[in-house]
Amino acid sequence: MRSVSILLLLDAFINYLLGVLCLFYPFVAEMMGVPVVENAFYPNILGAVLFGIGIALTIEYFKEQIGWTGLGLGGAVVINLSGGIVLMIWLVFGNMTIPFRGHLFLWILALILVFISSIELVVHTKNS
Repeated sequence: MRSVSILLLLDAFINYLLGVLCLFYPFVAEMMGVPVVENAFYPNILGAVLFGIGIALTIEYFKEQIGWTGLGLGGAVVINLSGGIVLMIWLVFGNMTIPFRGHLFLWILALILVFISSIELVVHTKNS
């Protein structure tokens, strides 16, 4: 059970980080080489969703102390896997014209999502 708690906090931290990056999208996009869109609405909404997932994972970690239930490990697996796989599909088939550092940043992001969800899936399966 301890490994589940550690994974919940690690995943929460990753979601907080990604959420903040998306919320400050225009600045981060230019710095990372990701395509900048005219309007930062969608990246900001994505950032808010990721940040919210981080909050839900944190609530799940502290559920015994606060009496609430957040997003469990199974939910985190599904969210991370779908996000990582869709991002990889875009990187392979999306015909995006972005600089190398943009591709590198997005591949690292996709691999982190798939990696953490794979570990979570193994732990979740063993504890189910």
